[in-house]
Amino acid sequence: MAKVQARSPPSISDTDCGRQKRLKTSHSSSTPSADNSSLFYAGLLEENSVEFLRTKYTNSEPFKFAVIEKLFQDNLLRGVKEECLNELSFSEKETDIYKVNQTGDLASLSYLSEAQLELFPNLLSLRDALYSQEFRKFIQAVTGCGPLSGSKQDMSVNSYTKGCHLLNHDDVIGTRRVSYILYMPIPYGQEWKKEYGGALELYPVRLDDDGIPEPEAIPSKAIPPSWNQFVFFEVQPGKSFHSVEEVVVIGDGGYARLSISGWFHAAQEGEEGYVAGSAPPEHKSSREQLTSCSTIFTQYPETSETPHPDSSLSPEHTAFLLKFLNPVYLQLRTMKALMARFVAESSLELHYFLSDALISELEPQLLEADAADGLDGVTRNGRIPPHNAGTSGSWNIRGPPHKWRYCTLGNIQKSDSSETTLVPAEKILRKLQDELLPSAAFRAWLSALTRLIILSYSVEARRFRPGLDYTLATSEATDARLDVVLGLTPHVKNEQSRKGKGKAKPEDEEPFGWQTGEWGGWEVMLPNHRSRVAR
Repeated sequence: MAKVQARSPPSISDTDCGRQKRLKTSHSSSTPSADNSSLFYAGLLEENSVEFLRTKYTNSEPFKFAVIEKLFQDNLLRGVKEECLNELSFSEKETDIYKVNQTGDLASLSYLSEAQLELFPNLLSLRDALYSQEFRKFIQAVTGCGPLSGSKQDMSVNSYTKGCHLLNHDDVIGTRRVSYILYMPIPYGQEWKKEYGGALELYPVRLDDDGIPEPEAIPSKAIPPSWNQFVFFEVQPGKSFHSVEEVVVIGDGGYARLSISGWFHAAQEGEEGYVAGSAPPEHKSSREQLTSCSTIFTQYPETSETPHPDSSLSPEHTAFLLKFLNPVYLQLRTMKALMARFVAESSLELHYFLSDALISELEPQLLEADAADGLDGVTRNGRIPPHNAGTSGSWNIRGPPHKWRYCTLGNIQKSDSSETTLVPAEKILRKLQDELLPSAAFRAWLSALTRLIILSYSVEARRFRPGLDYTLATSEATDARLDVVLGLTPHVKNEQSRKGKGKAKPEDEEPFGWQTGEWGGWEVMLPNHRSRVAR
């Protein structure tokens, strides 16, 4: 198979820290001599079509975008699809924000030999047509985006199979002006159903407390892919927030959300319409905002004595913690061993942390709550749940989604609710969130294990819904802090592997689900790109 130069996934950048994108730029002729108009769908480039699309584009929400249901002649796109699948190499790429199978940058096709180029007659025709002066003028007329470059070509083929996704971002990098996606879902001739996932999701924005625009937690527009469909929009910081819904269709039937995606860049030096020294954007890009996250901490009461790391737990603290914790973690010998390990490794992983009595009560309640909210595997049947799933009771969605999205326990309003009306699982979760983790006893226990003096805290019960929720890798380079995560995900049994084997302890079962990493949900520690120190 012919290979082209590697290209980073859409809207994602790669510096030393994995985020600064490096574009491969072709400087081949930006205005091919061949007439490209015959390659496009009949009538598309005519003035009445431009006027129709401009009106739709201007009136679209949540930000300006346009959808062309048929972009190219069908025989051309079918040829492109065959060349992509048979002659190009796809590589699986995965970071915190995306998972996708991707080819190299199609701009680098220009650097192939004549013999290699003969493998891609349709793909080359499509690429040259997209970046032709005629089509760039068409895009300008619809969007009003200004002059576009024909020499800086930036595009790749992406195959989203089961589990692939692209989280919320605004595409703002460098000189990008217009984002586009041309869909070629396979198998050809079969409708891509909504329940397969893979929809392009567009988000409205709101102003945060500092007046900075950020995306709402739930998209207001979802565009499922269809054959020969072309979606495009102007790249704008603080506005063009979008994502690609996780693909959940099983790939054994040959299903894949195949597409060609990329960007039109602003006119480059030497091209018509080039403007030197363009003003910087008014708002930060979604990528830049990931470096400005901040957590609000609560100071311990002044009446609370700051525990010294060398101090032993008081009888009162021990009695309080025994209501929640596995007693083994309160034994002096165990605590000394854990302290030595933490000092050496800067981290601990403690299993069976809560008491058996508490877990035996909480775990079935969590499973029951997931089933009631349509979030368990049986009810979902492999599908992505709706965005409002799991928000019954006291659960609220927390964003913004270009940084994170998950559910948190909201405050109880005394006027219309009380603890007696809470879902059973929520009662225990609130006790852990509001009583155990912020307590003076738990503070003293942490100090004894870590030899750290803990001055403040931030505690949050989080519910991550399948196919919807996540946190992106962020950094808060202010004060040193201790991260504590209490995992409460119920154990899921592999009924198929257990048939005929009788009862088995969780640790004796074959790896399944969460244990294999297939379901995600990892807690990840990443090295700081400025040093080798893990955060």
